[in-house]
Amino acid sequence: MSGVFVGFGVITSVVVIGYMLGRIPLLGPDAKDVLTRLAFYVAGPALLFGILSDVDLSVLVSGPVLVSVLSVAAVALAFTLFGLVRRMDAGRTTIGALSSSYVNAGNLGIPISVYVLGDASLVAPILLTQLLVMAPVGLTVLDLRDGGVRGPGPVLRRALGTPVRNPVVIASLAGVAVSASGRTPPEALMEPFHLIGGMAVPAMLLAFGISLHGSSLPGRGPERVPVLVAVALKSVLQPLVAWLLGALVFELGSFDLFSMVVLAALPTAQNVFTYATRYRTGEVMVREVVLLTTLLTIPVLFTATLLLG
Repeated sequence: MSGVFVGFGVITSVVVIGYMLGRIPLLGPDAKDVLTRLAFYVAGPALLFGILSDVDLSVLVSGPVLVSVLSVAAVALAFTLFGLVRRMDAGRTTIGALSSSYVNAGNLGIPISVYVLGDASLVAPILLTQLLVMAPVGLTVLDLRDGGVRGPGPVLRRALGTPVRNPVVIASLAGVAVSASGRTPPEALMEPFHLIGGMAVPAMLLAFGISLHGSSLPGRGPERVPVLVAVALKSVLQPLVAWLLGALVFELGSFDLFSMVVLAALPTAQNVFTYATRYRTGEVMVREVVLLTTLLTIPVLFTATLLLG
């Protein structure tokens, strides 16, 4: 379990630095928004392009991928139904569905895959599912809401045009195209993407830390019910669904089953907070969900290890 503590230690350190920057404030009152825009428009797309241009797309047709996709879809659908019952608007419902299902597959998933599961490639299926399906679909809905588009025709045209407007989707599709071509770009060409992409995760974590300054304790404010529902779906239902599907439907081997449960139990990714901040919807809800699911991850992973490891 050393990888769990290493990953959490790194994340916590950067978030604490962000919190201190919020207290000083050394970077000015707009620091959170500037860092968010940097991550969303520049560093994040560079990181995604670098990752996806060098990934083996064959993992998309494996059994574990179906377990990941279906477990993600189940909890996202559950929050969507909750949002409909609560009459939440499309933006908050979309952000809530993402915060309930979008796992921290990057800066936590990779070290946990290496140190706990022994294979960094195991995180690739869920990472690809999120980058190629969840992010484009969620961002398309948020773009449509943000643009105030009405009517079937305009909605369809805007939805089809999202890939040429959204930097996250553009970078993901470009990376997949390079990978599918079977050609490896020259290192000199890729190095700027790696260099700029290296800013993405620190920028997200610093922005998240800054947002914590002055905020109330999680799970106690006006967003209490949506937050607790999203946390329950993310930390409890998603790994449970992954186990049920892997064991009873796909009959995965013990190691594959354990791996899928561990990855499903990862906390909500900071990417979702970046999206919420960019589109000015559900920021408090996502911030509290990220914080609570991160705190719950260690006991959930210990439980999974005792039962399945």
